[in-house]
Parts: sequence; C-alpha cells; structure tokens
Amino acid sequence: MAAKAELSADDILAELRQGKYRPIYYLMGDEPYYIDLISDYIEEHVLDETEKAFNQTVVYGTDIDAPGLINAAKRYPMMAEHQVIIVKEAQNIRGMDALSFYLRQPLASTILVICHKNGTLDKRKKLAADIEKAGGLVFTSRRLRETALPPFITAYVRNQKRADIDPKATAMLADYVGTDLSRLVGEIDKLVITLPDDGQGRRLITPEQIERNIGISKEYNNFELRTALINRDTVRAHRIARYFRDNPRTNPIQVTLTVLFNYFSLLMLAHYAPQKSEDAVAAFLDLKSPWQAREYIAGMRTFSARRTMDIIAYIRQADARSKGVGNASTADGDLLRELVERILH
Repeated sequence: MAAKAELSADDILAELRQGKYRPIYYLMGDEPYYIDLISDYIEEHVLDETEKAFNQTVVYGTDIDAPGLINAAKRYPMMAEHQVIIVKEAQNIRGMDALSFYLRQPLASTILVICHKNGTLDKRKKLAADIEKAGGLVFTSRRLRETALPPFITAYVRNQKRADIDPKATAMLADYVGTDLSRLVGEIDKLVITLPDDGQGRRLITPEQIERNIGISKEYNNFELRTALINRDTVRAHRIARYFRDNPRTNPIQVTLTVLFNYFSLLMLAHYAPQKSEDAVAAFLDLKSPWQAREYIAGMRTFSARRTMDIIAYIRQADARSKGVGNASTADGDLLRELVERILH
C-alpha cells in the first residue's frame, strides 16, 4: 500500500479556512516559517476576540510538563465551541510520549497545537501513530532548497501581497537573504509597503526598489557576478569582485562562495541531463520552473563538465582558505579576485 501523502502547509491552511479543525496539530521541523504560519493562523482565526479570553491558551515548553498539558487539554470550553491550546518551543517538554494517554479519547472541543522547532518527532514512535489515529496531524516543516526560493518569492508576492516582482529582483532577494524564510518574508513585506501604484492597481517590485529600500546593489551582487562568469564577461566579473572587496560587510565572501558553489554543483548535474531543453534540464535538476534552467543551459555552453568539476574544487579551496586553512594573510577580497580569475581562465 502506498504511503499517505503528507499535507503541505497550504493544504492545512485550506482546511482551517473551511472550518475543518483537528484535535491535535504536531508541527515540527527545521524551518520555523511554516510552523509559525499555521500556528499563527489558528491563534488568530479559530476563536473570536470574546472567546479568546477564556478559551485560548499560549504556553511555552519550559513552563509546562506533559501531565499539565493533558489536564489543560481535558478542560471544556466556556461559552464557545472550541478551546485552543498552543504550545510553543514544545521541544523543551520532557515525557511528551505521555500525551498518548490523552489521545485515546481526545476532546472534540480542544484544538491542541504543538510547535516543535529545530527538531522532529520520530514518526516510528507510538505517539506519532496515536496522533494520526486520533484524527490529528503530524506536519514536518522543511527548509527550502536554494532552487526553490525564486518560485517561493514569486508566489508569496503574488498570492499574499497581490503584487508582481521582476525576475532579476527575485534573484537579488534569493541571493541576499537565502533560505531564511521568516527574514525573506519580512524583507518582502517591507518592500511592498513602499511600492507605488501605477494607477491601475498594479504594483511591481523592481531591482531599483530593492537597491533603494534594502541596500542591495542592482549592479553589484552575487546574481550579477554569476551572470558575468557564465557570460565570460571578464571586465564586469572583476569589477564586481572589486566592489565586494571594498564593501565586505554587505558582501561577505561566505555568501558569495555559497551562491557559486550551489550554481556550479547543479551545473555539474546538468551536464548529465539526458536532454538539454529547458523543460528537460528543469525536470532533471528538480527546478520549479523551466526558465530557471536557462542559466544552466548557458553555463553548459561556457563550461565543460571537466571544467565545472575543476571550478567546484577551486571554490572549495577558496572556502577553506577564507576560514584560515592554509592561509595566513590573504584577505577575503583577494581570495575572491583569485577565484574569479581561475574560473574565467
């Protein structure tokens, strides 16, 4: 029998918006954004303001133990259909397995939300099975891969903020912020507030607005450096490297090396794609959109598989030297300049 597909955060939110509530939500994983997204929705929308005073409890794992949590869950709501209990930092509760006793006969009126960040419940344990047997839900919030960031940004801007974003602006945000979704969403929210309306209800996030409001240069950033290397634009690549050297606080070498390593690692895989069309490369690399494959197709024209393998080794060496391995005095800016030179030649 095929394993039951795990619901996504969007699936869970869709259920909640329809008023379909489960007796327990065990939200866990190393990506806090989705855990907060679901728990915040429950906290804000299940009960109205008058019901919350007597029927909504938010506690932290350091302030409650498993027996105390069970006793709270067994209470009946006052003048409301449900009571909501949200446990934050639940990884600090010892003896959570005791919750299985409550799950034998959970109250239909209690909605228990367990927020277990930076870790997971072993799904082989009895508690995980008991949660699902009781009609509850175990959700794992996983960090996004670098390649999934552009589609996430585009979808968030369009669906949550009713705006659009330029592809270059998307790449700038993804490179600058990385996979910290809470921070990424925060930066987008601040950007949207500053957006002008074109008079027809359309709003567009542009590279210029990112440069003006966040401080990322639209001309000198990791996205532009990567593009210059792919195009073998020697002058531009070295100009960006010099800018990074002169502005190390806003352009740390570790971020640049991570961006380059991720790109060339996927480029190495792209060389082994059976077909080299945009759709085929995107599918082979598990990219969310065919247009993301274009920079890998361009990279394959510039760098052979053997050359790509050498470049990955150069990046690893630069990373080690930036951390002091075999390097007593070379500054980060000079390490990047040397790396750019080796990649291009």
